[in-house]
Amino acid sequence: MDFNGDQQYQNFLRQKNFSLENKGFDVPIENINPLLFDFQKAIVVWCLKRGRSAIFADCGLGKTPMQLEWANQICKKTSGKILILAPLAVSHQTKQEGIKFGIKVNIIEKQDDIKAGISITNYEKIHKFDVSVFDGVVLDESSILKSFTGKTKNALIDMFQNTPFKLACSATPAPNDYMELGNHCEFLNIMSRNEMLSMFFINDASHTGDWRLKGHAADEFWRFIGTWAVMLQNPSDIGFSGDDFKLPHLKTMAILLEDKTEKETLFSVPVNGLTEMRKSKKLTLEERCKKSAELANNSKDQWLIWCELNDESATLKALIPDSVEISGADTNEHKEKSMLGFAKGDIRILISKQKICGFGMNFQNCHNMIFCGLGYSYEGYYQATRRCWRYGQKNDVNIFMILSEKEIGALESIQKKESDHKKMNDTIINTVRTYFNFNTLPKMYKTATQTGNGFTAILGDSVEKIKEIADESVDYSIYSPPFSSLYTYSNSERDMGNSKNDGQFYEHFKFLAKDIERILKPGRLMSVHCMQLPTKKFKDGYIGLKDFRGELIKIFEDVGFYYVSEVCIWKDPVVQMQRTKALNLLHKQLKKDSSKCSQGLADYVVTFRKKGENQDPIRHTAETFPVEIWQKYASPIWTDIRQSNTLQKESAREQKDEKHICPLQLDVIERCLYLWSNPNDVVFSPFMGIGSEGYVSLKLGRKFIGIELKESYYKQAVENLKAASNLKKQLTIF
Repeated sequence: MDFNGDQQYQNFLRQKNFSLENKGFDVPIENINPLLFDFQKAIVVWCLKRGRSAIFADCGLGKTPMQLEWANQICKKTSGKILILAPLAVSHQTKQEGIKFGIKVNIIEKQDDIKAGISITNYEKIHKFDVSVFDGVVLDESSILKSFTGKTKNALIDMFQNTPFKLACSATPAPNDYMELGNHCEFLNIMSRNEMLSMFFINDASHTGDWRLKGHAADEFWRFIGTWAVMLQNPSDIGFSGDDFKLPHLKTMAILLEDKTEKETLFSVPVNGLTEMRKSKKLTLEERCKKSAELANNSKDQWLIWCELNDESATLKALIPDSVEISGADTNEHKEKSMLGFAKGDIRILISKQKICGFGMNFQNCHNMIFCGLGYSYEGYYQATRRCWRYGQKNDVNIFMILSEKEIGALESIQKKESDHKKMNDTIINTVRTYFNFNTLPKMYKTATQTGNGFTAILGDSVEKIKEIADESVDYSIYSPPFSSLYTYSNSERDMGNSKNDGQFYEHFKFLAKDIERILKPGRLMSVHCMQLPTKKFKDGYIGLKDFRGELIKIFEDVGFYYVSEVCIWKDPVVQMQRTKALNLLHKQLKKDSSKCSQGLADYVVTFRKKGENQDPIRHTAETFPVEIWQKYASPIWTDIRQSNTLQKESAREQKDEKHICPLQLDVIERCLYLWSNPNDVVFSPFMGIGSEGYVSLKLGRKFIGIELKESYYKQAVENLKAASNLKKQLTIF
């Protein structure tokens, strides 16, 4: 075994296995601000060491003091400038919090205000500054990165691309909001959103832009998040006491107003969709506003009233004499002054929309909220609720939802999402134990070898296990490699398909290519089944093709092979269209704009010859290989391959497998073996799968060696090879 080559491969696996390099520095925990809780100190120390990280902590767990101390420590280390970006009106609250913890914060309005130390400004003003002068940046309420097409998100990523120290702080993100996590990942220079999607997600071909976690990748994904983000809802989530962080009681009351519109049925039917919901809201607007005003006017307490329509906001303001309204049309000065006035208790009743006042502000002084109607956005509801119901709130919190009978569907939707969110967050936080560092060394994995009548099946990493095969001992090799990251069959870093981009796949594949050349006899052949790879607009920026076939040819030519043959295998475009819903194959696209239409994807068998003279010629006779058969084999296009003629595969599938196992058609294997190998030749496949190449090899009187990484496939392959060894038949092509 080549020790240097083996060490190089191990180093590659470490790099592939999310081994994030610390970009920060160590600070003894005793040097952290003593006013912080122990769990907050531990998080700050971890974030300082990482240099670029995120804190996803529930409302009231102290993200503000943690980000202030993080910024303070970096100022001490660099004697430089740190910028905190915050939502409107949060700057003043942050400055007051800094005074409490002995940390000076300078609110800036223009470039000339910047000086050494910690500066803070609102997101709305970021365009006024040259941010290259800052050594570090904090995004307060970093959920602003949620919209992956948003101008603000793109601007923030671009502006702070080269900033040495970065911290993103937000409440725990929705477990299924992968775009928000991907955008955080990209902002922090961990990897691009597209790379993250390639490694852990699968695109729903029938719904462009919809991504879901690959079944086998879920745990690995959340552990990956744990390499750069702390996620907690309570200090106990990361091993600290949570006794001081117990939320007060939350009392939620839905007040249903009778539907007084004309009904075609005996009972009121809930509306479906946003259009019907909006129509229903307008019909019940006056009654809902009157009921909301009645609650607020009959109390001396502070009230926070949430609405969704401008007419709701204006009507409520008219019905409640001592209220203050904040609308989208108001100046930033009015918005900021009103939010701060409400936080201080100077304003008794505040009326606004969730998207205006629902993020960042601490309103623990208020414990009564009204939703004058309800939408379908759980995130909006959650954030709005958490302005008052948060750690530090001293009273039980009352929430009143004023709804018409037709809006009951929105309430049920929110309740279901709330239940799902809690269950999923509990599961995720149990996985993301960031305080206990994720092990970034290549993981141990199972290996085994099974021999039988004419075959050797090996369980393991083909890059490592191929080194156990003697030089120039294989007569012919045929296989179907992973198609870059198009299909990923396991969460192992040894799985070539488990790559964040094409470049990483090709780097991985090169480790194997040179050893295939080593074990093949001089002058003998290797056939590789492949296809061109489709690009995706979301991932690659355009819809088209990548020359996967060409890349493989280049790799094998670089290790010493000659490129000598190629056959195209016809595939039915109708079947492809039905399976993939690819835009370029849809007939409706032809009618809309055929410039975006193209042909379906064929398969290829590309064959290479190792340099040197073949010492054991492969001879055929006219009797065993008639000319009419040769004419069929010699065609550059095989149109008669039966796509369904594959080995049985379902028994090898695991519950978390994605896509389908893709065994090579037996027709293709049989033709290649008959044409390019002799009886008793040794045939090799580094990607054995469920044993298709070996199955045909044994039936045709050849011997077989195969390597497979995935245990369930390996076990099925062994069973298939055993069956084939009992079915050896006289060589014939008829």
